[in-house]
Amino acid sequence: MADAIMFDRIALIGIGLIGSSIARAILRADLTRELAISDASPQHLSEAEKLELGHSFHHDPVEAVQDADLVILCTPVGTYRTIGEQIAPALKAGAIVSDVGSVKEHVVDTLQDVLPAHVDFIPGHPISGTEKSGPRHGFAELFDNRFCILTPTEDASQQAVDRLKALWEAIGSEVEIMDAKHHDLVLAITSHVPHLIAYNIVGTADDLESVTKSEVIKFSAGGFRDFTRIAASDPIMWRDVFLNNRDAVLEMLGRFLEDLSMLQRAVRDSDGEMLESLFTRTRNIRRSIIDAGQETDAPDFGRQHHAETDSD
Repeated sequence: MADAIMFDRIALIGIGLIGSSIARAILRADLTRELAISDASPQHLSEAEKLELGHSFHHDPVEAVQDADLVILCTPVGTYRTIGEQIAPALKAGAIVSDVGSVKEHVVDTLQDVLPAHVDFIPGHPISGTEKSGPRHGFAELFDNRFCILTPTEDASQQAVDRLKALWEAIGSEVEIMDAKHHDLVLAITSHVPHLIAYNIVGTADDLESVTKSEVIKFSAGGFRDFTRIAASDPIMWRDVFLNNRDAVLEMLGRFLEDLSMLQRAVRDSDGEMLESLFTRTRNIRRSIIDAGQETDAPDFGRQHHAETDSD
């Protein structure tokens, strides 16, 4: 529909899980006349072209951003400065530049002095994803009824913020506006530290000399399975998250370690009252997440128990 068009040309730099999901969602809603895709990986670029995820495909990001009204970086945050320096001279006046990284203060510090003054820089973070990566694993529904946080810089115009907000809403998201520093603290406890814990627990299980790897796999209970799902996330992306949100992660990790020490004492001292109180409080958090529509209360968290193949 012509009246659905929001941007004449959109450029996506990076076409992994998030980038390819954005591409599918934009095409589903018919939000642009031209969708340009760029990726440093020839394999990803070729795969995206076969999947018809855009209208043009470019190894060089400079070509992709030519005349683009909106540019979204969908690569690991460690690549942002290099990409920003490459594309800066080619960005047209009035263009909006955004991203999807789960760290925001570092993104502002990295790109604000690289991008030209004639563009509106509005960092973003869709709170959605899976443990899989690559263009073929994306899907348009990834953002439906999920939150996307925007952390606009002081120089960004309200009109540009409203346009980007409208795009995320058009592809299914609920949008929150937040300060970049506050975003990083919130995500440190809700996402980054949980991922660090998951990586650590799965790594500890793998290192145990008294338990074989086959036993870890064979007798995995639900809790450990959930940790392995989280720990299967893109290692490069998460490496960059921890390196670039170090202060917030360390602050939340310090608080977590203090609470873990109290829990250790409760187990050691057989303090059942303290344990029950904590478990009751945390169960209520789970119920609140379900009530907010951010998870399902289906049995076993809605897992499908039919046989899975290796085709995906």
